[in-house]
Amino acid sequence: MRQIPAALSVAALLAITTACSSLSPPGKETTAQPRLTDMRPVRDGGTVTIGLKSDPDRLDPSLTTTLVARTVFTSMCEQLYDVDQDNTFVPQLAATLPKITDGGRTFTFTVREGARFSDGARLDAAAVKASLDRHLHLRGSGRASEIDSVEKVTATGPYTVRLSLSHPDVPLLGRLANTAGLIMSPKAIKKYGADFAAHPSCVGPFKYVKRVVGDRIELKKDPLYYDADKVHLDGVIYKTITDGSIRMANIRSGDVQIGDQMGPVEVRNSMGEKGLQLLNTPSLGYMALTLNVANSHGIDKDPSPVDSPFGRDVRVREAFDLSLDRALINKLVFQGMYEPACGPVPPGTPLSSPVTCPGRDVEKAKRLLDEAGVKTPVPLELMINTTPEDSRLGQVVQAMAADAGFDVKLRPTEFATGLTRTLAGDFQARTGGWGGQPDPAGNIDSLVGTKGSNNQGKLSDPAIDRLIVEGRSTSDVAGRREIYRKLTAAINKQHGVIYLYRNISYVSASQDVSGIKLSGDGLIRVKEAGYTKGSR
Repeated sequence: MRQIPAALSVAALLAITTACSSLSPPGKETTAQPRLTDMRPVRDGGTVTIGLKSDPDRLDPSLTTTLVARTVFTSMCEQLYDVDQDNTFVPQLAATLPKITDGGRTFTFTVREGARFSDGARLDAAAVKASLDRHLHLRGSGRASEIDSVEKVTATGPYTVRLSLSHPDVPLLGRLANTAGLIMSPKAIKKYGADFAAHPSCVGPFKYVKRVVGDRIELKKDPLYYDADKVHLDGVIYKTITDGSIRMANIRSGDVQIGDQMGPVEVRNSMGEKGLQLLNTPSLGYMALTLNVANSHGIDKDPSPVDSPFGRDVRVREAFDLSLDRALINKLVFQGMYEPACGPVPPGTPLSSPVTCPGRDVEKAKRLLDEAGVKTPVPLELMINTTPEDSRLGQVVQAMAADAGFDVKLRPTEFATGLTRTLAGDFQARTGGWGGQPDPAGNIDSLVGTKGSNNQGKLSDPAIDRLIVEGRSTSDVAGRREIYRKLTAAINKQHGVIYLYRNISYVSASQDVSGIKLSGDGLIRVKEAGYTKGSR
């Protein structure tokens, strides 16, 4: 895999960026206010192609770990609950919000009647139980730690489900409005087992046709869908185009109608352009650098400290954190269109508290390395995605860290390969993001908890684990807010996950397409989308 060893200075990067980029949009349209939908009248028929920033991993709700797979699932695999444009939880395959009894230890809800999976199987309580049991017990499940409070799933009637919990779990509803709430056909689960991803069957407006890994996923309208009358398109194609400028070029040419996760450079260059439209919403997630602290044997094994300066001494990790300037990263890489991230809790949400990012302090970073007794420059291989945006980010991090005594080598790695290496513990540091959830537990528990199924660096801290339990069992809003303030401080103290920025979800689209919905979770919904009446 190709390395990028050379590091430009921060001053040189700043000069290049200042010379080559304009911070003033060429058109009148701005991104100051979220724009979540476009509901002009549409006609029936046609296929829409959506350009994705990266190739989804497994199309298996129990095993997937990527935001881009969730984007595909919005069209073919519905959840028990969903998030609307106000970040409110609403029933989807569940018919009601859960009734919570027994001091928070019992969740009871009813299931939508009259719905069928794409393979003809009926959606009922037994089908929901089959999926939730699989999420809990399938080897390698990314959902197991997300809903580990669930001790037993019971179908108490044809369309009634009871979840018996080991302890009160306030964020559980939020998880059922995310990947853990995705319900699969029990017929397909039984028939295909661990090979479900090659034959996915769910309840959704579209159903799976085929996949060419690294290129495209094809879906077609599902006539069995319970709300099929509202579906206008004949099909949807998700096409992997990692370069944002090429995604935009494909939208301009008409080969692609919708571009997901568009970067600031492409957005600024296309503002006000005839024939294009822009949807956007603040992200509930974040982008971060994950340092491999204790993932020596794979993500499914117990933490075991990595034999490296970063694994042995928190002072080395803190020094690396102090070498970075989040505000300058935002300016250099993203033209100031994102926001620095200082922790996992999205600002402006009910449980957020003010938090200040650590400022860049190169001299303190050097002192910490001296106290740790490590030889400088400290080597670090940083795995980045093979996108122009990630390349720019890597070069800026490389230059900043060099000033403090680190020798960062960049290793561009194709997304799926990088994910495989990460899960196996075969990395020193990596860039990566988390799509985010309205409840902060969804941004924390599985990612930094000792037994978290998405804890890639295997950070392990009893103080963090204790606060995670408190956050899940406390129902008082003010009390939970204080817990997550303490959790953010505890996570940042370990410097195992270095939060860098919080992006804006930008979706560029052809004016010929309408009915696109962008919810608060940043995912594109095309259930009611179509070509506008009168378009070619």
